[in-house]
Amino acid sequence: MSESVLLLGSGGREHALAWKLSQSKHVSDIYVAPGNAGTVLEGGKIKNITDLDIKQFKDVSNYCKEKKIRLVLVGPEDPLANGIADHLTEKEIPCFGPSKQAAEIEWSKDFAKKFMIRHAIPTAHYQSFTDPVEACEYINKADHKALVVKASGLAAGKGVIVAESREKACQAVNDILKDKKFGNAGDVVIVEDLIEGEEVSILAFTDGETVAMMPPAQDHKRLNEEDKGPNTGGMGAICPYSKICEEMLKFIKEEIIQKTVDGLKQEGRKYVGVIYAGCMITKSGPKVLEFNCRFGDPETQSILSLLKSDLYDICKACTNGTLSTNRPVFDTQHATVGIVLASHGYPDKYQKGMEIKGLGDADKLGVKVFHAGTLQKEDKIVTNGGRVLLVVATETDMESASLRALQGAAMIQFDKVFYRKDIGHHVLRDAREKPPVLNGLTYKDAGVDIEAGNSLVETIKPVVKDTQRPGCDAALGMFGAVFDIKAAGFKDPLLISGTDGVGTKLKVAHAVGNHDSIGVDLVAMCVNDILAHGAEPLFFLDYFASGKLHVDTAAHVIKGIADGCKEAGCALVGGETAEMPGLYHGEDYDLAGFTVGAVERENLLPRLGDIKPGDHVIGLRSSGLHSNGFSLVRRILEKKELRFDMPSPFKTGKMLGEDLLTPTKIYVKSLLPLIKEKKIKAFCHITGGGLRENIPRILPEHLSVTLDAKSWYMPAVFGWLSELGGLSEKEMAKTFNCGIGGIIIVNRSESNDIIKSLESVGESAVIVGTVEKYTGKEKLKIKNLEVALVQSWRHVPGVSRKKRVGVLISGSGTNLQSLIDYTRDVSNNSCAEILLVISNKDSVQGLKRAKQAGINTKVINHTEYKSREEFDEAVSLSLEAAGVEIVCLAGFMRILSSDFVKKWHGRLLNIHPSLLPSFKGANAHKLVLESNVRISGCTVHFVAEEVDAGAILIQESVPVYPNDTESTLSERVKKVEHKAFPKALELVASEAVSLKPGGKLEWKHY
Repeated sequence: MSESVLLLGSGGREHALAWKLSQSKHVSDIYVAPGNAGTVLEGGKIKNITDLDIKQFKDVSNYCKEKKIRLVLVGPEDPLANGIADHLTEKEIPCFGPSKQAAEIEWSKDFAKKFMIRHAIPTAHYQSFTDPVEACEYINKADHKALVVKASGLAAGKGVIVAESREKACQAVNDILKDKKFGNAGDVVIVEDLIEGEEVSILAFTDGETVAMMPPAQDHKRLNEEDKGPNTGGMGAICPYSKICEEMLKFIKEEIIQKTVDGLKQEGRKYVGVIYAGCMITKSGPKVLEFNCRFGDPETQSILSLLKSDLYDICKACTNGTLSTNRPVFDTQHATVGIVLASHGYPDKYQKGMEIKGLGDADKLGVKVFHAGTLQKEDKIVTNGGRVLLVVATETDMESASLRALQGAAMIQFDKVFYRKDIGHHVLRDAREKPPVLNGLTYKDAGVDIEAGNSLVETIKPVVKDTQRPGCDAALGMFGAVFDIKAAGFKDPLLISGTDGVGTKLKVAHAVGNHDSIGVDLVAMCVNDILAHGAEPLFFLDYFASGKLHVDTAAHVIKGIADGCKEAGCALVGGETAEMPGLYHGEDYDLAGFTVGAVERENLLPRLGDIKPGDHVIGLRSSGLHSNGFSLVRRILEKKELRFDMPSPFKTGKMLGEDLLTPTKIYVKSLLPLIKEKKIKAFCHITGGGLRENIPRILPEHLSVTLDAKSWYMPAVFGWLSELGGLSEKEMAKTFNCGIGGIIIVNRSESNDIIKSLESVGESAVIVGTVEKYTGKEKLKIKNLEVALVQSWRHVPGVSRKKRVGVLISGSGTNLQSLIDYTRDVSNNSCAEILLVISNKDSVQGLKRAKQAGINTKVINHTEYKSREEFDEAVSLSLEAAGVEIVCLAGFMRILSSDFVKKWHGRLLNIHPSLLPSFKGANAHKLVLESNVRISGCTVHFVAEEVDAGAILIQESVPVYPNDTESTLSERVKKVEHKAFPKALELVASEAVSLKPGGKLEWKHY
């Protein structure tokens, strides 16, 4: 069966697509709109359509119906960004190209970067800006090379500036944001870290699920040879790019391309067509520079020259979802080099209309010439663009293809023609400098560098030597290490061993590029564990495994291990450095630690028989997260599109990642003297499993522990994570240390002296709880944890956030709904967010409204309390536990106690259905009608101890009609209530108005 195809676009990429489609036995007619250079694309199956405006989607679909088009193939990005695929799909016309939503991966670099962060796709650090001042401030203060400036929108391949200095980067920002050099494409600017390496173009076919990779290509973006000069749309391309091994290609396919396609599908953006990832091959592996939603130019011309399969069949397989059984086949025995012939002045101003000669000669040479910026004028072909032609040569090796392409380019002439003569120089230079090895392979050829390992040993010897201690003469290089336990001073010792790692905290170290303290974490995790048995750490061994050993990185890690060993008083006696290409990617590495300690038999912990009810539990302050829960931390940051290189929210002046890398505290030297004096009955290291799972391990069966979270210092990071991730107090307690890195159990009578002793050696310790009889319910009870978490984050100076709101209801909650709608409407940019709804009645409609909006609800039944004061106290505690800062009464049918009103002074709002001070109290509508007034309304006011007497924030009026009933008047007043209450809440949340102690309003701005 012969089919008709419509190809949209008129560049060199489209010429290559038309040429390849013309080879299909299934295709009878290829309509190209808008047509290119007349005779060049005309002839055979190819027909120019010069009167079809591809911006008019309805005209395009009508043309498809008229010509019975079976496939539309979209070349350029603009129609895709504007939704042509959506339009054609709606008209049941198969379209090879992604929907507008899926194509956002190209037309919004801001979206693309956030998408990559969400889905853990490797890319450069970045920030987006709409304000040029903020962007330049970031560029000048960044501690990395923030020198790549990009217009977020489509800029015809010219919206990327790789600046040579901070000044030029700022100039690029101003060109884009202030001077609108790229029009609306520059409404948002991206500032990226300048990452170094070689660029490679990765293209793949996809039907939205299956991914079929094309051979990797390399585009040459810079105008001049040796990759110098301004960025262009591309000055040439080679295929395949042979410097990528199969292992790396597999990584790119799985961790970049497939992840992208899967991620877009998960977000409701199923992607059909060609996806293009421009990648930089860095020392730490491939990182995505940008995505394109279509074939690349000039890569397409070189890649399609190697395609052996029928292009039409592949495109149809993508549109009908059968790519998994119709994968493309490429020629693996040949290589291509494509050279762009450009007009003088490109990529800036250039002349048009210059006659092109020598096309026939180049054709005879056997190269393929693709037209990009040409035009037929009478009987001549003339230039009509910056990039005019692309000459592609296909040969058995890259060097031969380069020579043939250069010969073909030299045969073509037009006035001031310009082209690069070094396309493929990265690959060609390596091939010339590394002649084929005729002798046998070496271990290094397999990716294992013994010399690098030896170099590492020499590098770390000095730091290892510093960890020597009695019993051990640390010497690296032997098969094992000897430790003389008698020389260490032990008489009747028990040996205690421990092993651990640092988990995915390693990912943070990679992201930040700081490996100095991760070794301290490794030691801390091991020595604190054996300290729980009362053991003094004697010696330590490490295991460092990587795909490619980078001596500098490994040296920093092991230096940290040595630092941790010195802090713990143990010797670093050796370790294993394993280089395992194929198991680890790029600069990824893993760590494990092993320690052996000893304790005199009489000092072994825990002393379960000595622990009794009434004993004090002393908490040892943690330095932060230590090394647990980082998989959850990373997941939260991904979901919230946050980065480790952003400024720390804790106002420390560091990056977030640096704060999170704060090393785990080592408690050995501060606790060992007390253990030897038998002052400590038990020590618990708060590690994996958090407070909730670790503390019960050191308790006898008949005892439990109660902690009070208000008694210890809670670092802000825990409150921040709890709020950001919506984590319950139970989840926090079983995942993190929540500010307590370890606890000790001591006699109540000795606790104060022990705390003073700990403080004298620099340890921060405080009584955090008591030992109690176990009642069969909980081995560990933690009071006030939720309140402590909220307050730890709320009290960080200089942090701005939405005000937390709690709403009290008793019924249907129509005013609650108006508050929800207003605060959730992004166009309002509200300063408030509703976190909790409390009702004194179960199953009321207001609770259902809150649950549907995903807001936490709680029922506190007033009938279960002896007094109004007890009930109000329970409500207040629940509001405080949720971190509520403003309380709104929305149909709450309870009179609040004096204590409650005083506690929430200036933060408690009510709405009343009359124009106060008239018609206070209940039955306001009835009183209005009985008084025969002709105007009523509603009042939002601060709550005072006297009913309906607080300072008035907002009033809205409505007319009262002669035939009104209480019901009709109530409905009219409700409508204005739904406007007035959100306005009043916004005034308070934005701090435009506040209530002074005397009850007067203070207006700051409005």
